[in-house]
Amino acid sequence: MQHVLRIRHHFTMQRTIQAQSIYVNNPHLESMKEDILYHFNLGTSSHDLAAQFGDVKFVCVGGSPWRMKSFIKYIAGELGLAGPDAEYPNICEGTDRYAMYKVGPVLSVSHGMGIPSISIMLHELIKLLYHARCTDVTVVRIGTSGGIGLQPGTVVVTKQSVDATFLPRFEQVVLGKPVVRSTDLDGDLAEELLQCGKELAEFETVIGNTMCTLDFYEGQARLDGAFCSYTEEDKQNYLAEAYAAGVRNIEMESSVFAAMCKLSNLRAAVVCVTLLDRQKGDQLTSSHDVLHSYQQRPQILVGHYIKKKLSASKKK
Repeated sequence: MQHVLRIRHHFTMQRTIQAQSIYVNNPHLESMKEDILYHFNLGTSSHDLAAQFGDVKFVCVGGSPWRMKSFIKYIAGELGLAGPDAEYPNICEGTDRYAMYKVGPVLSVSHGMGIPSISIMLHELIKLLYHARCTDVTVVRIGTSGGIGLQPGTVVVTKQSVDATFLPRFEQVVLGKPVVRSTDLDGDLAEELLQCGKELAEFETVIGNTMCTLDFYEGQARLDGAFCSYTEEDKQNYLAEAYAAGVRNIEMESSVFAAMCKLSNLRAAVVCVTLLDRQKGDQLTSSHDVLHSYQQRPQILVGHYIKKKLSASKKK
């Protein structure tokens, strides 16, 4: 059986009833004198991670450092935790790989573009939450995507992340051998987010499968890359197959995000706005202002969810 570490160094696969703990599936961490989270410029010896991050209950991740700073400003205002002129220092300012911001129980982290970039970030984020002894953490990826059969601006809450063959799996080569992991996300959380969309009634929110690809151009059947070996008809047939398989949007991070969060006992969701309908084109033609308003929709939805959950916890 695979060794599993739980916070407070208990070796168990059991989930606690009172508090859902973070798991790290690495027995080697137990014997390390120091764990350096290199790409965050943080470490267990250089920082008191429990004091700094122990109260984190919500983590929002997204590709752009600017967008994640924008989100922390937004959520601080929504929760009444900071004034309009408050400063939000980048916790990872000693590195140019990722940006991290925190206000109250909310952590906002950038992850770059594509599976390799978000994978590196997630390894260190999961260990950060583990070392900080965080419990009951919800992690949400907020981002942009290409839609299939949806009006631009529609927000998609992911049911399952599927690969380019429409299978719900993430495959990675470890020690020269393929390892396949599940990409299921928390169904109850997805439904809660869908309900938040209905309560807001500001934009269309749907649940659907998200196709995660290794490439922005050929991997997503675009016709406008530097290389293209297929026809418009080929593209449309492929997108029609994807739609029939339940796929409603396409991006490049959800599969490894879903797999790693599930392994770590993290409640997770993917919330992405569609910037265009890929069946009608490949390039973004909407104005900057329109695209900016679209990009704010996932943070509005997730902000509403966080505020709702925190309000409910205060009443208990």
